[in-house]
Amino acid sequence: MSLGSVATPKLATDLLNSGGTISFSGCMAQIFGLHFFGGAEMFLLTVMGYDRYVAICHPLRYTTIMNRQCCFSLVVFCWMGALIHSVFQTVVMSQLPYCGVNVLDNFFCDIPQVIKLSCSETYVAKILMVVSDGLVTLPCFLTLLLSYVIILATICGHFGKGGRKALSTCGSHLTVVGLFYGPIVFVYLKTSSSSQVDKMASMFYMVVTPAFNPLIYTLRNQEVKESMRKLKNKCRHLLFPQCKISFPYQLHCCIREP
Repeated sequence: MSLGSVATPKLATDLLNSGGTISFSGCMAQIFGLHFFGGAEMFLLTVMGYDRYVAICHPLRYTTIMNRQCCFSLVVFCWMGALIHSVFQTVVMSQLPYCGVNVLDNFFCDIPQVIKLSCSETYVAKILMVVSDGLVTLPCFLTLLLSYVIILATICGHFGKGGRKALSTCGSHLTVVGLFYGPIVFVYLKTSSSSQVDKMASMFYMVVTPAFNPLIYTLRNQEVKESMRKLKNKCRHLLFPQCKISFPYQLHCCIREP
Protein backbone atom coordinates (compact mmCIF):
# COMPACT_ATOMS: atom_id res chain seq x y z
CA MET A 1 0.00 0.00 0.00
CA SER A 2 2.81 2.40 0.86
CA LEU A 3 4.87 1.79 -2.27
CA GLY A 4 1.80 1.99 -4.49
CA SER A 5 0.77 5.31 -2.95
CA VAL A 6 4.07 7.05 -3.80
CA ALA A 7 3.15 7.87 -7.40
CA THR A 8 -0.28 6.37 -8.17
CA PRO A 9 -2.44 9.27 -6.80
CA LYS A 10 -0.36 11.84 -8.71
CA LEU A 11 -0.56 9.67 -11.83
CA ALA A 12 -4.37 9.47 -11.57
CA THR A 13 -4.60 13.24 -11.13
CA ASP A 14 -2.36 13.91 -14.13
CA LEU A 15 -4.40 11.53 -16.30
CA LEU A 16 -7.61 13.34 -15.38
CA ASN A 17 -6.00 16.73 -16.11
CA SER A 18 -4.33 15.53 -19.34
CA GLY A 19 -0.87 16.26 -17.97
CA GLY A 20 0.55 17.90 -14.90
CA THR A 21 3.43 19.48 -13.05
CA ILE A 22 5.26 18.70 -9.85
CA SER A 23 7.32 20.91 -7.58
CA PHE A 24 10.98 20.27 -6.83
CA SER A 25 10.19 19.33 -3.23
CA GLY A 26 7.41 17.02 -4.45
CA CYS A 27 9.83 15.38 -6.86
CA MET A 28 12.39 14.80 -4.10
CA ALA A 29 9.59 13.44 -1.88
CA GLN A 30 8.71 10.88 -4.56
CA ILE A 31 12.36 9.81 -4.83
CA PHE A 32 12.55 9.45 -1.05
CA GLY A 33 9.28 7.49 -0.86
CA LEU A 34 10.23 5.20 -3.73
CA HIS A 35 13.59 4.23 -2.26
CA PHE A 36 12.32 4.10 1.32
CA PHE A 37 9.37 1.77 0.70
CA GLY A 38 11.08 -0.05 -2.16
CA GLY A 39 14.19 -0.64 -0.08
CA ALA A 40 12.09 -1.80 2.86
CA GLU A 41 10.29 -4.29 0.63
CA MET A 42 13.60 -5.53 -0.74
CA PHE A 43 14.93 -6.13 2.78
CA LEU A 44 11.65 -7.72 3.88
CA LEU A 45 11.67 -10.11 0.92
CA THR A 46 15.20 -11.12 1.91
CA VAL A 47 14.17 -11.70 5.51
CA MET A 48 11.22 -13.78 4.29
CA GLY A 49 13.65 -15.89 2.27
CA TYR A 50 15.67 -16.50 5.44
CA ASP A 51 12.45 -17.34 7.30
CA ARG A 52 11.57 -20.01 4.72
CA TYR A 53 15.11 -21.38 4.88
CA VAL A 54 14.83 -21.84 8.65
CA ALA A 55 11.31 -23.31 8.39
CA ILE A 56 12.29 -25.91 5.78
CA CYS A 57 15.89 -26.72 6.69
CA HIS A 58 15.60 -26.42 10.49
CA PRO A 59 11.92 -27.09 11.26
CA LEU A 60 12.47 -28.34 14.83
CA ARG A 61 14.42 -25.20 15.77
CA TYR A 62 12.15 -22.76 13.91
CA THR A 63 10.26 -21.41 16.92
CA THR A 64 13.52 -21.02 18.83
CA ILE A 65 15.38 -19.18 16.05
CA MET A 66 12.50 -17.07 14.70
CA ASN A 67 11.18 -15.94 18.06
CA ARG A 68 9.36 -12.65 18.64
CA GLN A 69 12.53 -10.75 19.53
CA CYS A 70 14.36 -11.97 16.43
CA CYS A 71 11.43 -11.05 14.16
CA PHE A 72 11.17 -7.59 15.72
CA SER A 73 14.91 -7.01 15.26
CA LEU A 74 14.77 -8.09 11.62
CA VAL A 75 11.84 -5.78 10.87
CA VAL A 76 13.59 -2.83 12.55
CA PHE A 77 16.71 -3.58 10.51
CA CYS A 78 14.67 -3.60 7.29
CA TRP A 79 13.11 -0.19 7.93
CA MET A 80 16.31 1.41 9.24
CA GLY A 81 18.32 0.14 6.28
CA ALA A 82 15.69 1.48 3.90
CA LEU A 83 15.68 4.85 5.69
CA ILE A 84 19.48 5.24 5.44
CA HIS A 85 19.42 4.24 1.77
CA SER A 86 16.61 6.63 0.83
CA VAL A 87 18.07 9.58 2.77
CA PHE A 88 21.41 9.13 1.01
CA GLN A 89 19.79 8.95 -2.43
CA THR A 90 17.60 12.00 -1.80
CA VAL A 91 20.43 14.13 -0.41
CA VAL A 92 22.70 13.40 -3.38
CA MET A 93 19.94 14.19 -5.89
CA SER A 94 18.84 17.37 -4.12
CA GLN A 95 22.38 18.80 -4.18
CA LEU A 96 22.65 18.68 -7.97
CA PRO A 97 21.99 21.95 -9.84
CA TYR A 98 18.97 21.89 -12.17
CA CYS A 99 18.50 24.49 -14.87
CA GLY A 100 17.16 24.76 -18.39
CA VAL A 101 15.01 21.80 -19.44
CA ASN A 102 12.65 20.74 -16.66
CA VAL A 103 10.40 18.26 -18.49
CA LEU A 104 10.52 14.78 -17.00
CA ASP A 105 9.81 12.03 -19.51
CA ASN A 106 8.01 9.77 -17.06
CA PHE A 107 4.90 9.74 -14.87
CA PHE A 108 6.85 10.11 -11.61
CA CYS A 109 10.27 11.27 -10.40
CA ASP A 110 12.94 8.59 -10.42
CA ILE A 111 16.70 8.91 -10.36
CA PRO A 112 17.50 7.70 -13.92
CA GLN A 113 15.20 10.37 -15.39
CA VAL A 114 15.75 13.22 -12.90
CA ILE A 115 19.54 13.03 -13.08
CA LYS A 116 19.35 13.79 -16.80
CA LEU A 117 17.88 17.22 -16.00
CA SER A 118 20.98 18.35 -14.10
CA CYS A 119 23.09 20.99 -15.87
CA SER A 120 26.34 19.88 -14.19
CA GLU A 121 28.64 16.91 -14.54
CA THR A 122 26.79 13.92 -13.07
CA TYR A 123 29.49 11.26 -13.31
CA VAL A 124 30.23 11.27 -9.57
CA ALA A 125 26.53 11.30 -8.70
CA LYS A 126 25.89 8.33 -11.00
CA ILE A 127 28.74 6.40 -9.38
CA LEU A 128 27.34 7.14 -5.92
CA MET A 129 23.88 6.00 -7.03
CA VAL A 130 25.24 2.75 -8.46
CA VAL A 131 27.27 2.05 -5.30
CA SER A 132 24.30 2.80 -3.05
CA ASP A 133 21.91 0.64 -5.08
CA GLY A 134 24.49 -2.12 -5.32
CA LEU A 135 25.07 -2.18 -1.56
CA VAL A 136 21.34 -2.79 -1.08
CA THR A 137 20.34 -4.89 -4.08
CA LEU A 138 23.33 -7.24 -4.44
CA PRO A 139 23.49 -8.56 -0.84
CA CYS A 140 19.70 -9.01 -0.78
CA PHE A 141 19.69 -10.86 -4.09
CA LEU A 142 22.63 -13.08 -3.15
CA THR A 143 21.03 -13.91 0.22
CA LEU A 144 17.77 -14.87 -1.50
CA LEU A 145 19.66 -16.95 -4.06
CA LEU A 146 21.68 -18.74 -1.39
CA SER A 147 18.56 -19.41 0.69
CA TYR A 148 16.72 -21.08 -2.17
CA VAL A 149 19.77 -23.03 -3.33
CA ILE A 150 20.02 -24.55 0.15
CA ILE A 151 16.25 -25.15 0.26
CA LEU A 152 16.29 -26.94 -3.10
CA ALA A 153 19.33 -28.99 -2.08
CA THR A 154 17.56 -29.97 1.15
CA ILE A 155 14.35 -31.22 -0.45
CA CYS A 156 15.93 -32.57 -3.65
CA GLY A 157 16.56 -36.05 -2.23
CA HIS A 158 13.00 -36.59 -0.96
CA PHE A 159 10.65 -34.82 -3.34
CA GLY A 160 7.47 -36.34 -2.01
CA LYS A 161 4.47 -34.79 -0.37
CA GLY A 162 6.66 -32.89 2.08
CA GLY A 163 8.87 -31.53 -0.71
CA ARG A 164 5.89 -30.38 -2.76
CA LYS A 165 4.40 -28.70 0.30
CA ALA A 166 7.71 -26.93 0.96
CA LEU A 167 7.90 -25.61 -2.61
CA SER A 168 4.25 -24.60 -2.44
CA THR A 169 5.05 -22.59 0.70
CA CYS A 170 7.76 -20.73 -1.23
CA GLY A 171 5.62 -20.20 -4.35
CA SER A 172 4.03 -16.88 -3.41
CA HIS A 173 7.33 -15.48 -2.15
CA LEU A 174 9.18 -16.43 -5.34
CA THR A 175 6.40 -14.92 -7.45
CA VAL A 176 6.64 -11.58 -5.65
CA VAL A 177 10.46 -11.63 -5.80
CA GLY A 178 10.34 -12.13 -9.57
CA LEU A 179 7.76 -9.39 -10.09
CA PHE A 180 9.68 -7.00 -7.86
CA TYR A 181 13.28 -7.57 -8.95
CA GLY A 182 12.71 -8.00 -12.69
CA PRO A 183 11.62 -4.44 -13.63
CA ILE A 184 14.00 -2.80 -11.13
CA VAL A 185 17.04 -4.62 -12.49
CA PHE A 186 15.93 -3.74 -16.02
CA VAL A 187 15.54 -0.01 -15.27
CA TYR A 188 18.65 0.50 -13.15
CA LEU A 189 21.18 -1.82 -14.79
CA LYS A 190 20.40 -1.61 -18.50
CA THR A 191 22.94 0.02 -20.81
CA SER A 192 20.66 1.46 -23.51
CA SER A 193 17.82 3.93 -22.92
CA SER A 194 14.27 3.77 -24.26
CA SER A 195 11.67 6.16 -22.89
CA GLN A 196 8.62 4.00 -23.64
CA VAL A 197 10.21 0.84 -22.26
CA ASP A 198 11.31 2.73 -19.14
CA LYS A 199 7.75 3.94 -18.59
CA MET A 200 6.34 0.44 -18.94
CA ALA A 201 8.88 -1.01 -16.50
CA SER A 202 8.30 1.87 -14.06
CA MET A 203 4.54 1.37 -14.25
CA PHE A 204 5.05 -2.30 -13.51
CA TYR A 205 7.06 -1.96 -10.31
CA MET A 206 5.31 1.19 -9.06
CA VAL A 207 1.67 0.26 -9.72
CA VAL A 208 1.18 -3.33 -10.92
CA THR A 209 3.42 -5.23 -8.48
CA PRO A 210 2.13 -3.45 -5.31
CA ALA A 211 -1.43 -4.14 -6.49
CA PHE A 212 -0.69 -7.84 -7.06
CA ASN A 213 1.10 -8.42 -3.75
CA PRO A 214 -2.01 -8.70 -1.53
CA LEU A 215 -3.71 -10.95 -4.08
CA ILE A 216 -0.69 -13.27 -4.38
CA TYR A 217 -0.24 -13.65 -0.63
CA THR A 218 -3.89 -13.94 0.38
CA LEU A 219 -4.61 -16.66 -2.18
CA ARG A 220 -1.95 -18.77 -0.43
CA ASN A 221 -3.66 -18.33 2.94
CA GLN A 222 -5.66 -21.36 4.12
CA GLU A 223 -8.31 -19.25 5.86
CA VAL A 224 -8.86 -17.21 2.71
CA LYS A 225 -9.13 -20.39 0.64
CA GLU A 226 -11.73 -21.80 3.03
CA SER A 227 -13.71 -18.55 2.97
CA MET A 228 -13.67 -18.50 -0.83
CA ARG A 229 -14.89 -22.11 -0.90
CA LYS A 230 -17.80 -21.24 1.42
CA LEU A 231 -18.63 -18.18 -0.69
CA LYS A 232 -18.65 -20.31 -3.83
CA ASN A 233 -21.04 -22.78 -2.22
CA LYS A 234 -23.36 -19.95 -1.12
CA CYS A 235 -23.41 -18.49 -4.63
CA ARG A 236 -24.16 -21.92 -6.08
CA HIS A 237 -27.09 -22.41 -3.69
CA LEU A 238 -28.46 -18.96 -4.50
CA LEU A 239 -28.29 -19.59 -8.25
CA PHE A 240 -29.69 -23.15 -8.03
CA PRO A 241 -31.84 -23.23 -4.85
CA GLN A 242 -33.72 -26.43 -5.80
CA CYS A 243 -31.01 -28.19 -7.76
CA LYS A 244 -28.39 -30.69 -6.70
CA ILE A 245 -25.32 -30.47 -8.91
CA SER A 246 -23.14 -33.53 -9.41
CA PHE A 247 -19.91 -32.42 -11.03
CA PRO A 248 -18.82 -32.64 -13.71
CA TYR A 249 -21.68 -34.00 -15.76
CA GLN A 250 -25.07 -34.33 -14.03
CA LEU A 251 -27.60 -31.75 -12.88
CA HIS A 252 -30.54 -33.09 -10.86
CA CYS A 253 -33.34 -30.54 -10.45
CA CYS A 254 -36.15 -30.95 -7.95
CA ILE A 255 -39.19 -29.64 -9.86
CA ARG A 256 -42.37 -29.36 -7.81
CA GLU A 257 -45.64 -30.44 -9.29
CA PRO A 258 -48.27 -27.66 -9.68
